[in-house]
Amino acid sequence: MGARTRARRRALELLFEAGQRGLDIDEVVAMRSNDPDYPMKAYAVEIVDGVKSHREEIDEIISTYSEGWTIDRMPAVDRALLEIGTWEILFNDEVPDTAAIDEAKMLAKQFSTDDSPGFVSGLLSRILDVKPTLT
Repeated sequence: MGARTRARRRALELLFEAGQRGLDIDEVVAMRSNDPDYPMKAYAVEIVDGVKSHREEIDEIISTYSEGWTIDRMPAVDRALLEIGTWEILFNDEVPDTAAIDEAKMLAKQFSTDDSPGFVSGLLSRILDVKPTLT
């Protein structure tokens, strides 16, 4: 598993935990940063900070382009993966857009429902298709 893949997984864990426990993401990052057995990846923090900084815009985009799903109805893992993938597509030029989609799909296969990989991949692909109008 590559370094960015591990960082995305860590960012997913952090965003999921914050959402499920109703905690501020900075608080969760601070709590989890001192684990010597599971060191915090710099890219995980960059992802979390990026999602937090652009959350309102990211969630509006996800809501706009998800067909038949409100953001509140989405499984929490899928929502976090969509936030990560949308941030990478729209706000991180260092990651190829297709890599962001593939990574989100792979994590959805590992951590979410059987339908999630297709849903996450399809929605991120729609966002990628309209990217020129969003940036």
